[in-house]
Amino acid sequence: MHKFATICLAGALCFSFSGIRAEASSLSLAEEGIASVMTEAQTADPDADEKVLEDMTPSEFEGVCIAKVNDYVNVRSEANEDSEILGKLYDKSAGTVDGEENGWYKITSGSVTGYVKADYVVTGEAAEELAKEVGKRVATVTTQTLRVRTDATTDASVLGLIGEGEELTVTDEQDGFVKVSIEEGDGWVSTDYVDLRTDFVQAESKAEEEARLAKEAAAKEEGKKKAQEAAAKTKAESGSKAVVGSGAGSSSGNAVVGYASQFVGNPYVYGGTSLTNGTDCSGFVMGVYAHFGVSLPHSSSAMRSAGYSVSLSEAQPGDIICYSGHVAIYCGNNTVVHASTPATGIKYTSPANYKSVICVRRIF
Repeated sequence: MHKFATICLAGALCFSFSGIRAEASSLSLAEEGIASVMTEAQTADPDADEKVLEDMTPSEFEGVCIAKVNDYVNVRSEANEDSEILGKLYDKSAGTVDGEENGWYKITSGSVTGYVKADYVVTGEAAEELAKEVGKRVATVTTQTLRVRTDATTDASVLGLIGEGEELTVTDEQDGFVKVSIEEGDGWVSTDYVDLRTDFVQAESKAEEEARLAKEAAAKEEGKKKAQEAAAKTKAESGSKAVVGSGAGSSSGNAVVGYASQFVGNPYVYGGTSLTNGTDCSGFVMGVYAHFGVSLPHSSSAMRSAGYSVSLSEAQPGDIICYSGHVAIYCGNNTVVHASTPATGIKYTSPANYKSVICVRRIF
């Protein structure tokens, strides 16, 4: 059975999405219906079994509704525009339909249950199809070191290694394997060593929005403090290489890039944390920021929660760019510096979106 979990997009909180499927009792009735139709179908046409199952089995996204708006639609306490606003359902956010009343749907999304105008959400088969597009399939590594292979078989060559707890974007599934994206390219991993889920953005309650904004404000204030400390440290030091990107952004962010640039050409080592003798991608970012007094986790997935979120178009030197199974530091001029692969080591890459960007996080 598929799992539904969380996703974090710029400006939105993360919420657990469950309950898309019908209740167990409803599924039992559906299964009984399938059995009944199957018996009749076998009598009339034994070859119809597969088609009957396909037509009668509930969709994994049955009952889903998805917002189609420019920004968000208000979720209200009652089915009218004068009632209290309980939260916001953002564009392409998902929920489940609990009922319908006078042109309004009663929905549940995340922690919010309330009413949205039917004009602003998609339901039924259209929503089920849209869910396949906006839902993000994710594989979380459950073994200490996972081999990513060039083909969907354990006999295939190893493309790269990924550590436990890392979250990878899934692009295909077949025969006990899923296709995932890593720095070395797209490869295959066995489903025996990953947990699979489908992520959706969900509604945000008023309280959750206030908490998010407060957290972002605190992160920005902490960033200013760290920036001042970094600027003082940089002023006292000398010998850093010139910054690759433009001077746009904070002086501390440029200082981060200048420090990181010293290590270009040094080796990539899986699991490593030495900026000179060898490091992996998250170890590189962690080590660079540690020089400026900032503690970051040794995990590319965990770094998606560091600092606060900005869009790729707003990226400034020093920002952290997170990809599937990888992380880099933005230099400016559409360039990143990162510990890439064992074959290439620490290097510059342009454009910054040379592969799909999951999020951009700002520390300073």
